[in-house]
Amino acid sequence: MNPALNTALQPLTEDDIADFLANRPDFFERHAELLASVQLSSGYGSRAISLPERQASLLREKIKALEMRAAEMIRHSQDNLVIAGKMQSWTRLLLQTAQARDLPDAIVEGLVGEFQIPQAAIRLWGVDDVHAGEGFALLVSDDVKCFAASLSAPYCGVSAGFEAARWLPHPAQAQSLALIALRSSLEAPVSGLLVLASPDAQRFHSGMGTEFLERLGELAGAALSRLQAPVALPFPEPAENLG
Repeated sequence: MNPALNTALQPLTEDDIADFLANRPDFFERHAELLASVQLSSGYGSRAISLPERQASLLREKIKALEMRAAEMIRHSQDNLVIAGKMQSWTRLLLQTAQARDLPDAIVEGLVGEFQIPQAAIRLWGVDDVHAGEGFALLVSDDVKCFAASLSAPYCGVSAGFEAARWLPHPAQAQSLALIALRSSLEAPVSGLLVLASPDAQRFHSGMGTEFLERLGELAGAALSRLQAPVALPFPEPAENLG
């Protein structure tokens, strides 16, 4: 049998029709009456609509989705502006704190007031001896120090018997915690731990982003570096007698 004849006898498929129309964009210009006669499901019950109506409906849905995305982006940008304003206000408070020993309280009060965090606490180690009697310099176990040093990002999750939770004013009310390691600089060793707590078990959870908390920790750690004991510099080696 002639191969060409065999091909001609094969029934047309949907792919054949789609390929035909895709390669002949002027088809509906030459047969415009077909657009009005084709009936499609409206997508809302059993009512049938024409192809142009269906296209218009799909376009309206796309426009509505784009409007919702635009509204969401605007809302996020407004939220970011609010957060940036609070961060600036909190940073200004730290810069205006004249006495170094007042910084831990200023950090905690700022977090509670500006960011509506129910509870917060700070403990530091390696502080200057003149601050040894302050509440922020009370004894911290080696386990806490090792845990803080191991944090590559803030811990967020349930309050599962952490020693640091006992530093809070009301430990029993802490259902979720954020534990943030404090450093005087990004390269410096950990010198403290900032504890944030909420009675809401989902306020600080393991799936949340931590970038904002990291920025809080960086600013707090830099401000608290004023409380650290000065690093003893080695005496210079005596110059050799060249006489």
